[in-house]
Amino acid sequence: MYKPPPSPPRVLSFDLDDTLWPVGSVILKAERELYDWLHARYPTAVEGHSIESMRQLRAGVAARFPEQGHDLTFLRRRALAEQLLAAGHAEAAADEAFEVFFAARNRVECYPDVLPALERLRSRYRLFALSNGNADLDRCGLAGLFEGHVTARTAGVAKPDARIFAALLRAAGVSAHEVLHVGDDPHADVIGAERAGLRSIWINREARAWPSGFAAPIRTVCSLAELD
Repeated sequence: MYKPPPSPPRVLSFDLDDTLWPVGSVILKAERELYDWLHARYPTAVEGHSIESMRQLRAGVAARFPEQGHDLTFLRRRALAEQLLAAGHAEAAADEAFEVFFAARNRVECYPDVLPALERLRSRYRLFALSNGNADLDRCGLAGLFEGHVTARTAGVAKPDARIFAALLRAAGVSAHEVLHVGDDPHADVIGAERAGLRSIWINREARAWPSGFAAPIRTVCSLAELD
């Protein structure tokens, strides 16, 4: 039986970290800035600590608060509060410390293809961001390119949970078949979107192998410049 081709999407949704910019180096730099700030401002809080041990503190918070595991802001701030309290400092210092990290975390540098592609695509589609991370589009200087931003923190769940994709549909006021999601993570972005009824594109900038045992993505690109 003949099936007509799918209609063009009305909305393009984009993952952020490692889709629009490389995030590993950004997080490491932010953690170093935070550590250096703590060492200068609250030195007793980092006695016996390293960046790695502070990561372990955050992992411990995630283990104790699994219901908050999707909320990276909560996890980091809670770990900082516990670290500072253990050193005899007021919990309010955690707000200062988190702001140091967060400011650096949002100093991102987009891949070269990203800004030209988004400027071009926004003339034809409504653009939304859909992210598990806690990047702030205003601070990143990209808010003007997107109509909205749905995060794991605001949705209460992280990709690939279908509920975060449902939150995107509510925010955009569209049906699943009207959205095309673009992201770098095979499970969180591509498989998650497909299982939630959305179409998806895998952006594979590093020629990675697709995970075995799952149907291949409908389309793969290595750059946003390939989107039309």
